[in-house]
Amino acid sequence: MAMTIHVDIVSAEGAIHSGTATMVYATAEMGEVGIAPRHAAFISRLKPGNVRVENEQGEQEHFYVSGGMLEVQPSVVTVLADTAIRARDLDEAAAIDAKRRAEEALAGRAAGFEYAKAQAELAEAVAQLREIEKLRKIKAI
Repeated sequence: MAMTIHVDIVSAEGAIHSGTATMVYATAEMGEVGIAPRHAAFISRLKPGNVRVENEQGEQEHFYVSGGMLEVQPSVVTVLADTAIRARDLDEAAAIDAKRRAEEALAGRAAGFEYAKAQAELAEAVAQLREIEKLRKIKAI
């Protein structure tokens, strides 16, 4: 029996995942991190991107998070996300539309606050589209 770690993925809307895993991968502020059971404790901000949870059979479940915090303890990983969505539930048309709107707002270069908001929205839309593309490649294999 492989060693496991408990994983909770929670957003403002509620818990999206709770279970055990043999490995967890997340897009942290310092880059992609891999977390195995008994990992050293740390806390990091998350960038918009994916969180992958690998079970004992080697299957991976993919989630999109728009940012948030990652807390790692030796036996528990907690993802506190602003928004968390199962990757298979991402809406490609909505992400493309959000990307287009953010690019238009950036081209207009409105007030500083508007510009920062548009940059954040663009980063989220691009991260969603990347996750959709990754899932397509996995399904094609």
